Amino acid sequence: MSSANYFSIKTRIPGRHGRTGVIKTPHGEIATPAFIPVGTQASLKSLTPEQLKATGAQAVLVNAYHLYLRPSAPLIDEAGGVHKFMNWSGPIFSDSGGFQVMSLGVGFKKVIDMSGELPDKKLGKKDKLAWITDEGVTFKSHLDGSMHLFTPEKSMQIQHEIGADITFAFDELTTLHHSYNYQLESLNRRTHPWAERSLLEHKRLNSERSHRPPQALFGVVQGANHEDLRRKSAKFLGSLDFDGYGLGGALEKSKIGEIVSWMADELPEDKPRHMLGISEPDDIFACIENGADTFDCVSPARVGRNGALYTRHGRVNITNQRFQRDFSPFDEDCSCYTCQNFSRAYLRHLFKANELLSNTLATIHNEQFIVELVDNIRDSIDNGTYEVFKQNFLSDYYNK
Repeated sequence: MSSANYFSIKTRIPGRHGRTGVIKTPHGEIATPAFIPVGTQASLKSLTPEQLKATGAQAVLVNAYHLYLRPSAPLIDEAGGVHKFMNWSGPIFSDSGGFQVMSLGVGFKKVIDMSGELPDKKLGKKDKLAWITDEGVTFKSHLDGSMHLFTPEKSMQIQHEIGADITFAFDELTTLHHSYNYQLESLNRRTHPWAERSLLEHKRLNSERSHRPPQALFGVVQGANHEDLRRKSAKFLGSLDFDGYGLGGALEKSKIGEIVSWMADELPEDKPRHMLGISEPDDIFACIENGADTFDCVSPARVGRNGALYTRHGRVNITNQRFQRDFSPFDEDCSCYTCQNFSRAYLRHLFKANELLSNTLATIHNEQFIVELVDNIRDSIDNGTYEVFKQNFLSDYYNK
């Protein structure tokens, strides 16, 4: 491990890759497993940093693509780095921008046409916004239509200017709609060479920017649903001098645990693994027990802003008519600020009235629910009750 990032293992789940541990960063420690809320534009929508901290969140993830476009990475660097800029004293992750520059070249959802040509035709009802070559990704800003090029070197420069504790190598986002041959070509011609280029530029910047705390770099494993490609990617990246690993790319939900296990089989045991983009309880258990140490997702905040709140017995739509005169706390067993101070009737009223406070109170509750779930999973691993805790929680959550 570099001085930027050190991982120690505490307790293991017998017979599985899952474990508890601690990641040490220049801005504090992260007890793992841990859920990392997403503050896309150096802000978790509708929450102050103090409100986010009060949910129990240990760290936050910011989005390199969005911060590059606005307000710009050099401006954040001038401000003293993203910690000072957003007033967050704890650890910060930054993604590489790889997902955004490619997903914003989308036709629909995550189905991406990334052919190298620059066609004039429309993709469905949307203009094509991104084009990929072995050098990098050229994309059109969703803000003003200006053209930009992200290369591995450019992504690392942006992330170093942002100043996150843990950064990610630039990789190619593929989808389940890409063929096996394309997935293989993507690994060999882009994701793996880009990982090597990212690592070289990262080391140069860590040395050159000695006035800032050293940053850690995670390589990103790809390979979709294919076991041989996942193992190939994990083995290759595991041989390089990364501080940890991102478990990325599109995969089938029904196979998520198995796919994480394939990658964990091949990756170094003494380095942390970050699962990109999951937050549903069944996925959380599957990923943790098969080797994921940290993970992030925008979903808890996003669904909260749409009136869907988590409970031990599944998600509930607070705008439902049955809550109109329900003056009890939303969740009597929850210790969050929302449940301790406001009734179901009041929360429903806020959403029906389109009051901005609805977003704040729902986000506080949902973020704390997922953070506490992962904290409880961590405790259950440490005290040897993981299987019982998992069975009881999932039974309650999915059998309403």
